[in-house]
Parts: sequence; C-alpha cells; structure tokens
Amino acid sequence: MMQNKRIAIIGAGCSGLTAIKCCLDEGLEPVCFEMDDDIGGLWNYTDDTRPGQGSVYHSCIINTSKEMMAFSDFPVPSHFPPFMPHKYVLKYFRLYAKNFNLLQHIKFSCCVESVRPAADFAETGRWEVFTRPAGFTDSNETSEIFDGVMICTGHHVYPHIPNLPGLNKFKGEVIHTHDYKRPESYSDKKVLIIGIGNSAVDVAVDLSRVCSKVYLSTRRGAWIVNRMGPWGIPADALANSRFMFSLPQNWLQWMVEKLANYRFDHETYGVKPSHRALEAHPTINDELPQRIMTGGVQVRTNVRTFTGDGVEFDDGTFKKIDAVVLATGYNYQFKFVDESILKINRNDTSLFKYTFVPDLQHPTLAVIGLVQAIGAVMPIAEMQCRWYTRVVKGIVQLPSRDDMNYDILKKKEAMKNQYVSCQRHTLQTFWISFMDQLASEVGVKPNLKSMFFEDPFLTLRCFFGPCVPAQYRLNGPGKWPGAKKTIQSAFINMSSATRTRSTTGLSGSSGLAKRYVIIILGIMLFLLCALKLNSI
Repeated sequence: MMQNKRIAIIGAGCSGLTAIKCCLDEGLEPVCFEMDDDIGGLWNYTDDTRPGQGSVYHSCIINTSKEMMAFSDFPVPSHFPPFMPHKYVLKYFRLYAKNFNLLQHIKFSCCVESVRPAADFAETGRWEVFTRPAGFTDSNETSEIFDGVMICTGHHVYPHIPNLPGLNKFKGEVIHTHDYKRPESYSDKKVLIIGIGNSAVDVAVDLSRVCSKVYLSTRRGAWIVNRMGPWGIPADALANSRFMFSLPQNWLQWMVEKLANYRFDHETYGVKPSHRALEAHPTINDELPQRIMTGGVQVRTNVRTFTGDGVEFDDGTFKKIDAVVLATGYNYQFKFVDESILKINRNDTSLFKYTFVPDLQHPTLAVIGLVQAIGAVMPIAEMQCRWYTRVVKGIVQLPSRDDMNYDILKKKEAMKNQYVSCQRHTLQTFWISFMDQLASEVGVKPNLKSMFFEDPFLTLRCFFGPCVPAQYRLNGPGKWPGAKKTIQSAFINMSSATRTRSTTGLSGSSGLAKRYVIIILGIMLFLLCALKLNSI
C-alpha cells in the first residue's frame, strides 16, 4: 500500500489547526510545528510579547460574530457570547482540537528555521524542513522531508514601524500595538495613538479609561462600524448575506455610510474620511463615539513632527505627551522561506487566490490565512486548506501558470481601482465572493438554483440569511450532515448566550429572526421605491 503523503504545517493557530484537520479528512499525514508550547497563535494571550509570534491585548474582542467565524463543520457553542473575547476564541480552538484529535499531530516548542526544495523537488515536489527546539539557537538543526508544506503563521508578527519626523527625539515611551497589553501602566498619562484601524481604536478606548488624555492621530479618517447592528443583530451577520452582496456596490456603500452616520455623525466627531465606505477596510468599534463625547479621546490630524516632550500636528497645534503607541500595521514576512520562492514586497504578494505560488513547478507549497477580508479569516483559512489538500493529492488541478498570473494581475488591478492606495490594502477582498471562488475550486459552492427545487426554505435562508460557513458543507467533498441544522439554528445560537432573563414580547431566536426578516424586507421595499422614483 502506498504511504500517505506527509504534509508539514507551520503554526498551530486557527489556520494551522484547520490545516491539520483538513489533511486528516483527505487521508494525508500532517506534522504541525509550533514554536510555542500551546495552540491558538495570535489568540493565545500572554502578558508578555513572544518574539516571532502574533500578539493581542488583554481587552481584545474579536470583530466577527461567532456564527460567521466558526469552522464550517464545528459551530461555536451556543452559550459562548455572540462576540467573543480572546479567552473564548481560544476555548473554541481547544474544543475544535479536542473534537477532531488534532493535538497528537503537533510538535510543540519546535521552531522552523528554513523550508527548502528537496534534492528531488523537480521530480517529486517535495520539501526539506529544518527545525530546532524553540529558544535554543545553539542547538543543532534537524531536517525532515515532506510531500507538501502549509504556511500557517499568520501576518500579525512583524510590526511595521514608520519613519515619523522627529520620533527619534521624543524622550517618552514608544511602543507598537503588538507590544501593548494592559492600560494600567499609563494611568494619568497623555498618550498619542498613531492610526485609526481596529487596533488603534481599541487601544485608544482601552487607554481612555485610565489616561488623562488620549490623542488619536489619523491622516485619512475612517468609517467606524458597530459590531452590533439594528435590534442587536450582529452587523456582520446582516451584512454578509448573499442578498446584500447581490446589490450594486454603490447601494451597499451608501447604506454602510448612512448606518455609520446614523450612529454618530463622522464629521462632527472628526473621523470622517475622504474615501467612500467600501474603499478602505472598515474600522469596527462600538465605544469610540462615547469616549470622544466624554472627552477621553480626542481625534487629531496627522503628525507633523515630534519634539522631546510632545507632538506637533499638521493643523499647527502642539500637545505635550508622555507616550506614543504606533498602530501602524505589520510587515508580512516568512523568514524561513527564501525570497526566490516566496517574495513579498511592501506587503504585496503574488499568490494565486492568496494561496499558491504560481511559478512553482509543483503546487505543493501553500500560504494559509494571508488574506484581509471584510469578514472572518477562520472559514477562509479552512477553505484554503480544503482546496490545498485536494490539489496536493492530484484530485483538483490548478489552472496554467499563465492563467494564474493573469488572475493575480486582475485582482491587483481591481484592488487598485477599489481601495485607497496604501500598504494595508494589498490582500483585500470581500468575504462571500472570495469564499465562493475558493469553494468553486473545491467543488462545494452551494448551487441555490438546484437547491430551491429540493428545499426552497433552506435556499431562502441561504440567500437572504447570514452566509454562515456551514453553507459550504451542504454538498460536494466534505459534505457534513449537520450543515442544514447549523444554518437553520443560526439565530438560536446568536441569542442563546444573551437570553439570560425571560421577558414578554418577541423573545429569543424567534424575535431575532423576525427582526432580521423585517430589516431585509425594509431594504427590499426601499430599493423598490428608489427604482420606481428613478424611472419617473
């Protein structure tokens, strides 16, 4: 009997865990290398920053709801909150690993030093992986040969430190959000945050509870979107539906802007950007307006220069400060792979659907989770793994090299036309469209037309309701018997954790589902009226 192909998986975070599981599903032999002594990667919080690893702050809460971030065949427990703090995310990963017996395939405290084509790569597509015990730089390397490699290390590892005028003169503390953990040490201090992305706003809100003043400096501003949508429905569950993304993009853009400004007027609060809502990655935060309103956070213009004890902004104002927090993103790097194989220039990658290196002779190397979607990365990483495992087995064929490079160029051109030009917008995509692209490669994209004749009510849920990842387990390879029930019980799962006191009127999942329907009907009615007026 032919021996199963051995696949090296680098990293045991969310991408690495689902990589192990997908390998097992396809009869491959996974060997996962994790430099830490535990799973979770970015979501395994520690009070100390671990070199070479992702890091979150103590108050971090995931920006995607549990229904939308779940792996497709393993729903998040109903008693977990709709938006999970990092400790719940890690608990979910532990349940996932236990349920599918993943831990036995992980080599903990093992650092990957390099990944190189094996001597017979031209014939076999195999790789040689060099490792050493984590923390022991003087120990000898060992190497193993693998039939394939999945890079699952994430992209929140190496902080991007910009060259800001005069920052070297500033005598106070300067850190990156990668190193930020808790606010207590900043009590009664004046702190400047550079940036207005998710981490910047989270840290600004966190610090504003103990600092005497927090300044939030931004060049372009941002559209600030709530986690919680109308009637308490998770906003991403409402936005990421097939119905919503069947609408013209300019209509979606208009709706996002109106809803954002309905919560608080962006111009009045000093955060209004010059770009439209879908021309940059949104900033998700529920508390910033209150912190601005109560004076805890002040939004400021871009920094002109630093002095020894303060900062001058582009509008000519000067403020004394005690510390600076750089929320300036990350440099995407895979130091263990030579640039001749995998090159990233200013966060610009040339990967086919952000997964495969198109110019490799054999498609046995894949990058998992290196994508920035308006939605959760966990289901995307899972779908990339499902695709890779079938490619490496020879069941699914990749397009020609020319076709892959053409697809890459088209995506780059579309991104250039769609988004504000910056280092952040190099991996951007819309969640449903990208999931459908990957699902088409795997053969698991839902066929709603044929589904309608078999189960019209399920089809309507799939089109108008939240596009939960279980939709990609309804048919095809990896079909899961629990997919239909997971889709049908989405609203039950959303409301179970918050329904801790019974009340009268619309209740629980029934009330949430009915209100969701009302919102969808309202949007449809509005669109019909708009079209009618336009035709007059």
